[in-house]
Amino acid sequence: MNRTRSAATAIAALLLLTACSSSKDDSAKSPESPGNPPSSSTSTSASVPTTAPEALTPVKATAVVAGLTAAGFKCGTDEAYALCTSGAASVSILLGDHPRPPVVSVNATGAEDTAAAEIAKVLPKVLEVAHISQPQDITTWYGEQKGKPSSMTAGDWVINYAAEADTEEPGVHLTVTDKLCKTACQAE
Repeated sequence: MNRTRSAATAIAALLLLTACSSSKDDSAKSPESPGNPPSSSTSTSASVPTTAPEALTPVKATAVVAGLTAAGFKCGTDEAYALCTSGAASVSILLGDHPRPPVVSVNATGAEDTAAAEIAKVLPKVLEVAHISQPQDITTWYGEQKGKPSSMTAGDWVINYAAEADTEEPGVHLTVTDKLCKTACQAE
């Protein structure tokens, strides 16, 4: 009799928990809303987009630099890259004659949480100006990364996340690479 009562109590508690967790208030919130922080990803690689790749017109590196300058970034060149900064975040864009920049890298120095927050401030604008497809998927994925290197694929782009803690200059690096690039795809 005691076992039956315990089992009935456990089932009732489970039903109550299930009913409470599926209330209209909780289900109405989107996964990105302040009430529901994004879930952590245990995978180090992802390639399943939540939205279809966008058909964006490619823009050359010079157009990306002009767009970032118009958005308030301070831009200059550093050897093979244009370097644009906003606050503590910097954006490196590989220069060249490619239809679109083969490499766009967003970096910030400091402890991982601080550096990641600085990148998060500018990431949507950088993805928009550089015409990188699936910006929502990329920014959502970026917000879930912490502590270990990881990567994902979004359309024709490979996105890599890395955080350095035990170096002279700790920080976070998010690099977006064009999978379609065939020649001069990296700086020498």
